[in-house]
Amino acid sequence: MSVPTDVVLDRAAAYPETAALRAAVARRDWPGCRAVLDAAAPMERTALIRDVCEMPGIEDFLRPVLRQDPRDGTASALLGTHLIDVGWKIRTGARAQHVSQEQFAGFRDWLCRAEQVLIDGAAYHPKDPAIWKARLTSARGLELGLAEARRRYDRMVAADPHHLPGQLQLLQTLCPKWSGSWEQLHEFTRDAAAAAPPGSPHGVLVAEAHIEHVLELDGRPAMLGYLAQEHVRAEIYQAAQRSIWDPSFTRGYGWLEALSTFAMVFTLLDDQRAAASAFGPLGNLATEHPWDYLSDDPVGEFRNARAWALGGAR
Repeated sequence: MSVPTDVVLDRAAAYPETAALRAAVARRDWPGCRAVLDAAAPMERTALIRDVCEMPGIEDFLRPVLRQDPRDGTASALLGTHLIDVGWKIRTGARAQHVSQEQFAGFRDWLCRAEQVLIDGAAYHPKDPAIWKARLTSARGLELGLAEARRRYDRMVAADPHHLPGQLQLLQTLCPKWSGSWEQLHEFTRDAAAAAPPGSPHGVLVAEAHIEHVLELDGRPAMLGYLAQEHVRAEIYQAAQRSIWDPSFTRGYGWLEALSTFAMVFTLLDDQRAAASAFGPLGNLATEHPWDYLSDDPVGEFRNARAWALGGAR
């Protein structure tokens, strides 16, 4: 099997709607933005909002939109997501002990700004899952606790029962490094993946939870010991069976993220055949996360693992 040489991390290569929305944002065409976002299903819409929230000038573009129409929930969701992203870049992804007081202050300030926008958006549009997904992210950053995170999650799933972008946010909140525990994390991801329709990308929740767990362990022996546990492997393979290995799995929302994440977890499990089943359909496409957990060179990590999975030496 030939191995593609280039690795593309840009979601627009997998999701054409992302390119269309970026073009509308770049020309400051809010009706054009709404046309793309309004045509998208709930999970796709939330993902598209995340895809463009880092674009330059978003806040200057959206503030006048909201002044003209404070009831525009889509503008609220996009602006709130952008403000959260600005704050998180100030904080960085470092552990709390490596974040300065100045960074924390800036982080909190931007998340509070986001909350102001999102609270108004939720008041007008209480059944918008994109708003609740953003509020799950801000709740985690502001350390509002599990009870508040669960309240926001319940509001989101009341609007869209299997809203994967928001489920991935609660997954992070349930990690011990934030507000939860391994028991809570694995119970949630097992239940959410099992409740989703067969062939959906939701099996990624189980894979992501085990990646989070194994990478928190100290030293290679502990990591290998964790992965060698029969129930760990069984959960991962069962999740793949209901998700990326199900005959109904298609290239809808989340296919790229699911395959890329399972490719990594199967690489960690040292299962070359299973890894190949995920790498093959990906071709030269990948997501930066979770490969960025392994090193500062996610493209290199992905490329090396793919070469091994598709028949090369490790």
